[in-house]
Amino acid sequence: MAEDDDIILSELDDEELVAQMYDDLYDGLREEIEESVEILLERGWTPYRILTEALVGGMTIVGNDFRDGILFVPEVLLAANAMKGGMFILKPLLVETGAPRVGKMVIGTVKGDIHDIGKNLVSMMMEGAGFEVVDLGINNSVEKYLEALEAEGADILGMSALLTTTMPYMKVVIDTMKEKGIREDYIVLVGGAPLNEEFGKAIGADAYCRDAAVAVETAKTFVSRKHNQMSAGG
Repeated sequence: MAEDDDIILSELDDEELVAQMYDDLYDGLREEIEESVEILLERGWTPYRILTEALVGGMTIVGNDFRDGILFVPEVLLAANAMKGGMFILKPLLVETGAPRVGKMVIGTVKGDIHDIGKNLVSMMMEGAGFEVVDLGINNSVEKYLEALEAEGADILGMSALLTTTMPYMKVVIDTMKEKGIREDYIVLVGGAPLNEEFGKAIGADAYCRDAAVAVETAKTFVSRKHNQMSAGG
């Protein structure tokens, strides 16, 4: 941190500033990120360019190092909090400019389960990758999930469970979606410590994600596939 005190952000050129933002995100420095976002806006960068090149670019490095065991949960939460500072400034501007979004996710822990650290991490990392995220919190019923999916016009449903006793509820949600004929309208991703790939397949989810970094990559893959199918079909 001491080294950063000598850096005057406004004196850096664009390329240097973006590189500095990568470092500041990595170190979880929220105020520096907010200042850098404001500087880039003043220099005429579009909100979408700042989001993708600076914030998402920086969070990709964080995500990769988390996946590879170089960074741990507390550090990722700090980085995500710094990212949130930048997003707070950009969000209203992105809406105004009608910037393209990667996709929209509704996420929540299933009924009977009150664990949310893993889910919160996924939410933050998804936002860091440019997704819009609606977090329903803990203890969610089928009805709550389905209402939110419809109301939000979401692409993805993310369900989390940390107890072996609450895991089966994921199947209840997916089976209800099938009964209502809406299962194919959404990408369903599941995660949580007691789950595994076989369980994900058995309950009919699109994918099991072992951690937040995997969730982001999986979501990106499925959303681009969905968009390609839609454009091929239309």
